[in-house]
Amino acid sequence: MNKELDLLIEKCIEYIKASNNIYLASHIQPDGDNIGSLLALGRAIEKLNKNVHIIKVDNIPKDYQFLPNMHLFKELNTEKDIDLFIALDSGDIDRLGIAKDMALKAKKLINIDHHITNENFGDLNIVLPTASATGEIVYRIIKEMDVEMDEDISTCLYVAISTDTGSFMYDSTTKYTHLVAADLLSKDIDLNNIIVNIYQSRTLERTRLFIESLNTLDILKKGKIAIVKVTQDMLKTCRATLEDAEGIVSFIRDIENVEVACILKEVNKEEIKVSLRSKKKVDVSNISLRFNGGGHKRAAGCTIYDNIENAKKLILNEIYNVI
Repeated sequence: MNKELDLLIEKCIEYIKASNNIYLASHIQPDGDNIGSLLALGRAIEKLNKNVHIIKVDNIPKDYQFLPNMHLFKELNTEKDIDLFIALDSGDIDRLGIAKDMALKAKKLINIDHHITNENFGDLNIVLPTASATGEIVYRIIKEMDVEMDEDISTCLYVAISTDTGSFMYDSTTKYTHLVAADLLSKDIDLNNIIVNIYQSRTLERTRLFIESLNTLDILKKGKIAIVKVTQDMLKTCRATLEDAEGIVSFIRDIENVEVACILKEVNKEEIKVSLRSKKKVDVSNISLRFNGGGHKRAAGCTIYDNIENAKKLILNEIYNVI
């Protein structure tokens, strides 16, 4: 660990110990890294006898509702005395959604993230793009907090790291990532329970949506590009939600010879959520930045405010430029 990071973590812990009312918040469309990191850090702070509130900005996906410490999640309230606000895994402050105003009025704001596109919006910014997940950074912080890294905290951190590394398959995974995972596993976490809840509990609705989306699959540029759509009509037919589209883009990325995979998810007729994945060569975060999005080299996303067919043309034009 470099000295600069040591000093940032030391300052972070100083802020935590000097505060009483501490708020954290999920980001819009929270994922495993966001939720796991929040619950782990929230529980660690709670062990210091602080008042901890994790604001639920968006619905928590069913896949993660088995995690311990869910009692820390609260609905948005009008608390006026916010000593410290901690944003986790949010590349910019707008990702905090309805919690943004709370973050801005806090006496201190800490921004902890691993996205290379992070806008450093905090009073204290612990942004480490070389980390495999925000959970990996949170692990380092908790290790220095003088609290026990118990089974519950370890479970949350393991989920954070394993989901954001694609089960340790993404090239963001390092030797250190595996050392952290090994330490977390040594806390007797129930690995089988994690696997069953996250990877082996697909609903029938999600399965039907998976099949429907594959019917829209286009393979382009001599097999290097794979793109699918999920429309509101498909969601109604399958009785599914946009949350059920999770995992589809990774599936089509795994097709032989595909370098870039893309899924277009229709929120409404004029708002399309785009998720991008790549294998080896293409930095999809640069593509998403063209539409004010962000992410990582191999996994990124953005929103295009247009109809789904125009959105498809726009995103494909950007992909064609780099492949």
